[in-house]
Amino acid sequence: MSNLTHFIKHQIDLKKNNGTLLTSESFDLRYSSCAVVGNSGILLNTNYGKLIDSHEVVIRLNNARVESFESKVGSKTNISFVNSNIIHACNSIVGSGCVCHSYGADVATIMYISQLSHFMDYTVCSSYSSYTATPLLLLVTDSRFDVLCGRIVKYYSLRRFIRETGKGLEEWGPAHDEVYFHYSSGFQALMLALGICDKVSMFGFGKSAKAKHHYHTNQRAELGLHDYEAEYEFYRDLVDGQYKKIPFIYDKFKIPPVVMYQ
Repeated sequence: MSNLTHFIKHQIDLKKNNGTLLTSESFDLRYSSCAVVGNSGILLNTNYGKLIDSHEVVIRLNNARVESFESKVGSKTNISFVNSNIIHACNSIVGSGCVCHSYGADVATIMYISQLSHFMDYTVCSSYSSYTATPLLLLVTDSRFDVLCGRIVKYYSLRRFIRETGKGLEEWGPAHDEVYFHYSSGFQALMLALGICDKVSMFGFGKSAKAKHHYHTNQRAELGLHDYEAEYEFYRDLVDGQYKKIPFIYDKFKIPPVVMYQ
């Protein structure tokens, strides 16, 4: 978590400054405020666009559509956080330029690997980028960071399973399709923000029986490989300052203030 400022923010800042090295004073600085915009259909009942755009950095997920939804989700994008499936799908489109530029070629793209074969897409895109007039910034999340995210989600999921079912830990796997179980893109994007931002605002996280799963698609059902309720418990603990009881985050790492807009 502590290394994210160096690994992510420093490389983004270098691109902004056309490769000019940053001063020692600015090297460790986090972004002053970040908005992490989830894709929940509950956003259609809001008008957070201007509030979202007022943040220094806006992080969006999986190339979610912005056009025609500006009043709900804003129009500004600084970081595009994607599942590697997105990059893989874009690479299969002839003439796509290696990655989807949903928010423009100047927007940094950060991806987590959902399938090992997708490292090939990353390798191809990185090589392609070095020959373009406007080099792309495509980063892969650190595997240690991925493990941390996985542990936190599973910890909350296990705890919730025992509390609500009274069953033993060995029964959690069959009930949650353990082989495929993992965190959502929104969860890891939020964890990223905790490491690079001084203040974090969450938008579009949550669900409603009356809302679509995604604001920009017609999908209504959730994916069974995620335990969204467990992730929501974690978000509430962040907002309420109860994160200190999480055994995988050391006290020396300071979680920034988190606000979740519903």
